[in-house]
Amino acid sequence: MKLSYKWIKELTKINVSPKQYSVDMTMSGSKVESLYCLGDEITNVVTGKILSIEKHPDADKLFICQVDIGKNEPIQICTAATNLYDGAYIPVALAGATLMNGLQIKKSKLRGMESNGMLCSLDELGLTVHDFPDADEDGIMIIDECELGLDIHPILGLDDTCVEFEITPNRPDCFFVSGLARETAATYNLPFDMKTPVIKKSSDGDSVNNYVNISVEDTKGCTRYTAKVVKNVKIQTSPLWLRERLRTCGIRPINNLVDITNYVMLEYHPMHAFDLRNLDGDKIIVRKAKDGEKITTLDGIERDLDTQTLMICDANKPVAIAGIMGGEHSGVVDDTQTVVLESACFDGDMVRAASKKTGLRTESSTRFEKGLDSEICSTAVMRACELIEQLGVGEVVDGIIDIDNSNKNIVQIDFNPDKINKALGSNIETQKIERILKSLDMKIENGKIIPPSFRSDIINECDITEEIARIYGYDNIDAADLQGVAKSVLTPRQIFNRTITNSILAAGCNEVMTYSFISPKSYDKILMPKDDPCRNSVVIKNPLGEDTSVMRTTMLPSMLEVISHNYNNRNLQGNFYELGKEYIPAESDISEENLPLELQRLMIGMYGEDVDFYTVKGIIEQIFENLGIPETDYTFDSAQSPSFHPYRYAKINVKDKCVGFLGEIHPLVTENYGINTKCYTAKLYTEILLELQKTEREYIPLPKYPSVTRDITVICDERTEGAKLDGAISRAVGGILKKTTFLYSYQGEQIPEGKKSMSYSVKMRSKTGTLTDEEADKSIEKAVKALNVLGAERR
Repeated sequence: MKLSYKWIKELTKINVSPKQYSVDMTMSGSKVESLYCLGDEITNVVTGKILSIEKHPDADKLFICQVDIGKNEPIQICTAATNLYDGAYIPVALAGATLMNGLQIKKSKLRGMESNGMLCSLDELGLTVHDFPDADEDGIMIIDECELGLDIHPILGLDDTCVEFEITPNRPDCFFVSGLARETAATYNLPFDMKTPVIKKSSDGDSVNNYVNISVEDTKGCTRYTAKVVKNVKIQTSPLWLRERLRTCGIRPINNLVDITNYVMLEYHPMHAFDLRNLDGDKIIVRKAKDGEKITTLDGIERDLDTQTLMICDANKPVAIAGIMGGEHSGVVDDTQTVVLESACFDGDMVRAASKKTGLRTESSTRFEKGLDSEICSTAVMRACELIEQLGVGEVVDGIIDIDNSNKNIVQIDFNPDKINKALGSNIETQKIERILKSLDMKIENGKIIPPSFRSDIINECDITEEIARIYGYDNIDAADLQGVAKSVLTPRQIFNRTITNSILAAGCNEVMTYSFISPKSYDKILMPKDDPCRNSVVIKNPLGEDTSVMRTTMLPSMLEVISHNYNNRNLQGNFYELGKEYIPAESDISEENLPLELQRLMIGMYGEDVDFYTVKGIIEQIFENLGIPETDYTFDSAQSPSFHPYRYAKINVKDKCVGFLGEIHPLVTENYGINTKCYTAKLYTEILLELQKTEREYIPLPKYPSVTRDITVICDERTEGAKLDGAISRAVGGILKKTTFLYSYQGEQIPEGKKSMSYSVKMRSKTGTLTDEEADKSIEKAVKALNVLGAERR
């Protein structure tokens, strides 16, 4: 909402700078987004008068002007303008001036003649013919007679400031100057009362009912419709003050009647003026559009309508889209004689839907979409008529048509000052609370607070408390310690999630959050087979687009999108994780009792020079250790997933349960995502890990006896998995084993083809005494026999 600061000062009599005003209003709940001084870019431009004009002696298209700027001596300025004459009053940019287009004015010589400034056109002052219709668009601007040497800003209405507010959807009343004026008065504790419009009663006894008949067929879509008629209309240019107000608020002046309706829209409520001669049958009918109906709007575009679009129609055709824009022939033109002024209240949801359907978003629709107060309709139409009389635009016909189907339910809220102070931790006097409420147009009757009809957002005591706090001033409420004790009790699931999160953050990964909905094409990009059950996804009924049309059954595409984005933005390394959900459709149709399964998963994605399969494996093992989960083993199966490299993929098992997988992404998949490097991912089924975790910790004393270390080197088949060898050693050594460490793997000279050498360090310690060499060697022999079963021979 753009607001003229001069306008608000006129209504509230505030006496602060625009900058201070913006700070104070923001602190009281009406956030100011920006300030813009209309003529701020223009400097050193004053009023002047042409004393004489002569042709330049050495240039056919130049003229030499002697200009009086209120000084002792006139100044000489050269110009090419042809619309000047002796005695014309004009804006003069003196040497050192700055104009709207950034032009710096300096003293100069044109074909040998000195020029001490510049005469200004509309464009150079940031104006158009809409602002000054009588001005020459291509020539120098001619202004009204005035004192010479004055600063040009107040003369042209460029001394105002546009204050732009960010209005929240729950405060539609602040989309109008009257609402912001009320907020301003309450903020500064000033009296405020918008005067009731006064219209003279005509002497000819004419009545609005003699001109137009109005009916509302859709009372839900139009809760109130008010109308008055103006005859003997004279379409002219609006006075300067009215054009200034509209320009500051971001609206282009057009003519006196249209400008009045726009002025009232800014002040109170949206309006529209219909040319009566274009209303067939002198009728206005408010109804929904019929199948196949079309309308050509004021912008000259034909628009298709649907049966849910609310229309203003005459006896034969639609003449306007309710709350959005009038039809091609409904507006006011130069020879308009009689108009019907409409001020109505239309359903916000219907206006929003129609605006989206037709692709039209106007100043009017923006306001109606928020849900407006029907009580203000009659005030708005009367205010328009008052301005019409004041400006001599036409004769207002007696009477008003007012069709009111609005809801008259009155909200009443208990008035409890003690409860308000307790909630705020404040000690505000009851009298001050009453003053604040009354400044916001709230009544206090019989211990009840009655909010005004335009404050539909106030429905309970919490809303009242908020109103008191913001107007009293949050910075005026002393800080206080919280009363009571807040206990932090985490659920087992929360403790589990925190353990996982802390573990993976400690490993150097960054958390990402992706959408739970993906494109069905994502399954093709990860090479998922056509008959894979995971392609059966929950379909979203109202997706934002095809790329977000189904709920994901696997988080792999989401993680690959993150990796692709980072890789293609030249991040050389990426370590990511997401604790998210996968969605498995219900076996039958979705209902409240039969919803899709939402399964939590931990997804890890990594790429970069220092990352490989074992980097990801190490992170997973650290997570398992922190969760207290027993030993894991890995199943390598190249046929398990087409998304992964056939020889660098493994399932993770705990106690014969599959708890996840890890591997290198297949080169064809990385190519599909535009990733020109190896990347590795892993997924853990946290639902299973939650059951397997061991939350109790056992603490043992420091060892009393020394450890003994032995190395084992075996030759085995090159396809033998190191984890199986490790497990065989651990089981064979038994209770005295403290740690098995993999040392190295070797293939080459002295090793038969198809074989590999694997070396392990085995650390042993007894709880009852110092291990002898004989006991240690015996345990190692048991380990060697266990390795022999796997086809490994000691080297």
